[in-house]
Amino acid sequence: MSVDSESEQSDEDPIAYFLQDMTYHGKSDRTRDAYERVLRRFEAFLGDSPTTGGETESIGDASHRDCMAWIHSLRREANADSTIATYASYLHRFYAYMTQVGAFESNPMTLVMEEMDEQIDTNPSRREITLPSMRQFLRDVPHPLDHAVVVTLLKTGVRVGELCNLDLKDVALDDDEPLRSVSHDGVSSRPQLDGRGPSLYVSAEPEAGRVVDGEERAASNKRKRSTVVPIDEELETALRRWLAIRPATRSPAEPLFLSTSGSWGERLTPHMVHHLVERHASDAGWHRSGGSAEENVTPHYFRHFFTTHLRDRTGDRGIVKYLRGDVGGDIIDTYTHNWGDRVRETYDQHIYSLY
Repeated sequence: MSVDSESEQSDEDPIAYFLQDMTYHGKSDRTRDAYERVLRRFEAFLGDSPTTGGETESIGDASHRDCMAWIHSLRREANADSTIATYASYLHRFYAYMTQVGAFESNPMTLVMEEMDEQIDTNPSRREITLPSMRQFLRDVPHPLDHAVVVTLLKTGVRVGELCNLDLKDVALDDDEPLRSVSHDGVSSRPQLDGRGPSLYVSAEPEAGRVVDGEERAASNKRKRSTVVPIDEELETALRRWLAIRPATRSPAEPLFLSTSGSWGERLTPHMVHHLVERHASDAGWHRSGGSAEENVTPHYFRHFFTTHLRDRTGDRGIVKYLRGDVGGDIIDTYTHNWGDRVRETYDQHIYSLY
């Protein structure tokens, strides 16, 4: 296809152009169908909404106010917060890609996503747990695996899928080397951890159904860019305690966290982690069957806890967004290149103690 014909297609039907590129990038039919449903729904909104008055001729002409109006309409339809967040992320990724390839001039969803992040992070209806209460909760989680999983979630703010996708090579402790520092079975150490001190590499690469380092992954990482997250003494202690009893695995990827129950030696899945957290949260009175997301403590709650406490302690939203994997481009490059001064020092100075 010539450059001119590609340009014509992106102008005539930007959504079809985007979906075709998704095919070239190896996305599944299910993923493309999900994107198409959301994008066509937004396209129809632009033509029918009294807010736009039908004046927005193409999805490429939409402004940030059009996007905000659509999000507002989704809320009025009583869609779940998780559904709205998913729809918004699809639209954001569409605009980001079309801007990157030069089909659109800008991404009108950027401001909308920043506003949504603020609303989610400061949700006043979410259960509030104090730091002393969280310390008591951890004291009641004795098993080395369960304890290490919860401490990792609390100390890094990683998503549950990202935690499950961690491999030994993604972890460097006090010897300043990944736990698996020698290339083996095609799996190499992480050069990104060199000189970082105790740290964790959270890759943006793993995707559900995709084979990474010889193992098909059951969960996707949702990072915009791969991130190096510091490990403090408390998390290092929890990880070493777990590694002392970590069973052998058949996976060539050498997962960090493995099941010690029915699926002995297999990589933990998000379902396993949810069950693990819910069991301990129920014992603490923080989870009940049928309870809402605002009431129940789940693995995602620990990401909220990390965000709220570290943001309040540092006053630096940029570093918190970097650690969460919420930013890309020039912002993440700034923190990556000045990692020691901007990230490590700030983290070590402000991360809360759990013991």
